[in-house]
Amino acid sequence: MERETQFIGQSAAFQDAVDRASQAATLDRPVLVIGERGTGKELIAERLHRLSSRWDRPYVIMNCAAMPETLIESELFGHEAGAFTGATKTRAGRFEEADGGTLFLDELATMSMGAQERLLRAVEYGEVTRVGSSRPIRVDVRIVAATNEHLPALVEENGFRADLLDRLSFEVITLPPLRAREGDIEVLATYFGQRMAAVLGWDEWPGFGPRALAAMEGHDWPGNVRELRNVIERAIYRWADPERPVDTLSFDPFASPWQPVVRKAAAKPAAAAAPGESAPSAHAPQSGPVSDLRAAVDAYEKQILSDTMARCRFNQKVAAEALGLSYDQIRHALKKHGLNQ
Repeated sequence: MERETQFIGQSAAFQDAVDRASQAATLDRPVLVIGERGTGKELIAERLHRLSSRWDRPYVIMNCAAMPETLIESELFGHEAGAFTGATKTRAGRFEEADGGTLFLDELATMSMGAQERLLRAVEYGEVTRVGSSRPIRVDVRIVAATNEHLPALVEENGFRADLLDRLSFEVITLPPLRAREGDIEVLATYFGQRMAAVLGWDEWPGFGPRALAAMEGHDWPGNVRELRNVIERAIYRWADPERPVDTLSFDPFASPWQPVVRKAAAKPAAAAAPGESAPSAHAPQSGPVSDLRAAVDAYEKQILSDTMARCRFNQKVAAEALGLSYDQIRHALKKHGLNQ
């Protein structure tokens, strides 16, 4: 299956990150790629390899989060036959597979402290030792690692080794989220839309209608480019008339009047109410004298909007339905209270 390696985007924030990766690719040093899910960390890692002097050597990918803690060291460093139950034959690890090339460690922050210690030795000395062996093996591997965590904060919480972070952070490339890439949402949406229209056999690409464009710009895109692609392809697939601009988007594929009811465990009350008193609601306004009624009402409205948006995962359409508002009304209210960032 062909990998998607094309970079789409014209915003300065995105171009700066790509240019920084291109510059770092030429140096044989470790690189950390930081970014939210769906921002393209895998594409940047592959670019770092393709533009390096190792471009014709192995490019090995390992998702640390997909490996149980009991197996991650065996996957990284290999094992000898009989090293543990099930190890029936000797197996080379990812470091040996990537010898002479690049090893991409995705979801680095999920790696156990024990694996981090052995990774540090491999990076520091260029040696790995298979599980069950005492003989080190020399390897020549460039490390590119990615995470959506703030590693310096994990170091402070003793969740990540400071010495390993120092060794891996020769260069750190932080990818901007889609909401910070000014002008790129429509560019990406058009690209994904045209591709999906071609898959469906449409004669021409009709573009997007004003309502769809406004909804795109108003959405927070917590899943970034990956989420945008799904939303656009789903919209094209569901659109009944290829002659008219696509003007309906569905941000939540699970949204349905018949969706299963979520069962929630009963929460313990924070404090027992006095006899004759009712427990305060989640949105209850503060009691006490009010000197400015308008300011108090505005603060209460802002609290309700903020809480509802968080509960609806910042999907403005879903939040509007939850509050009995139209899309335009909730957009106006969010803008009024500075919550539309």
